[in-house]
Amino acid sequence: MEEIVQLTKELIRFRSMHSEPEEIKCCIEFIEKYLEEYAIEYWRFDHGNIPSILIMPGSRRTPILLMSHIDVVDAPAELFNPVEKDGNLYGRGSIDAKYAAALSLVLLKKQLKLLRSNGKGQKDLPFGVLITGDEEIGGANGSKKVLGEVKTDFCVTLDGGAPDKIVVKEKGVLKLKLVAKGKAAHGARPWLGENAIENLIEDYLKVKEYFQKTASDHWHRTLNFSVIQAGKSFNQVPDMAEAFFDIRYTETDDVDKLVSQMQSEIKGRLIVEAKEPIFYGGDSPYLDLLLDISPNIKVGFEHGASDARFLSDYGISGIVWGADGEMSQHAADEHVIIDSIRAVYKILEDFIKRSQDLNLI
Repeated sequence: MEEIVQLTKELIRFRSMHSEPEEIKCCIEFIEKYLEEYAIEYWRFDHGNIPSILIMPGSRRTPILLMSHIDVVDAPAELFNPVEKDGNLYGRGSIDAKYAAALSLVLLKKQLKLLRSNGKGQKDLPFGVLITGDEEIGGANGSKKVLGEVKTDFCVTLDGGAPDKIVVKEKGVLKLKLVAKGKAAHGARPWLGENAIENLIEDYLKVKEYFQKTASDHWHRTLNFSVIQAGKSFNQVPDMAEAFFDIRYTETDDVDKLVSQMQSEIKGRLIVEAKEPIFYGGDSPYLDLLLDISPNIKVGFEHGASDARFLSDYGISGIVWGADGEMSQHAADEHVIIDSIRAVYKILEDFIKRSQDLNLI
């Protein structure tokens, strides 16, 4: 645990935000040096200037893959100074998801050391590791591309859940833009113009009517009015306004039909900026084994999205799972509970060993 915590601290110190892409590359290069120090072979990918690291047995085929990421959302400089306090590790990326990269690397190093002591080598590794650099902006050039280079039966995405909760389902993501138009005029004579902001608000209230469902578990579509862009001058009636909506949807939603219905009721124009699929991990003997190892683990769902949504594109079963950060992802007090890292590591060790014993590997 001391090594995992120390390595996580080193990774946190990299300001690996997409506003500073060189820091993402430096963080990946740090991981490369770590692997080279222990004579671990790896593949480096660079798609769209996004670096990823893949460590596998002798080929690009492995029954189990551990996936994580080292990019983070923007944060002030002080959050890149890791602080260990009261059993927690604080800092940007501590839970999302640099601890996961550190855990994967230490587990990999230990497994390889054990193999070498028995006259074996990397080709005999029972699992692989994928670390990407663009999860926070959609994963299009990281996991979405690199997973196509991998053959695996089961992927553990270490980016959610908790030691006692395995996520097998996540909502899909729809990024929607609403464009409302008006007519410009002097602010002193608003009757000569048409206010695009007012038109946008009227349209938004109609769109919002499609998101009125309520349930105790909130497993239904939701809308977050996240960005608005409008107006150029204090004394001018704006002729253009744009809004961005972060919509999360479930398997009961027909997203294309939903957008079409909303469009038919508003004056402005709806533009689909991005649409990401729902993650559903599917049934797997590997999941059954994990649940057998730790009967206290519950299976559930999450409202957020992760790179696990790309697994189904390649026919890969999987889960989202990991340490506990008390829902502090992206927050000023982002942290990971160190004992929860220990719990995940212990279960993963047992999981990999028993996978071999049961000839799943």
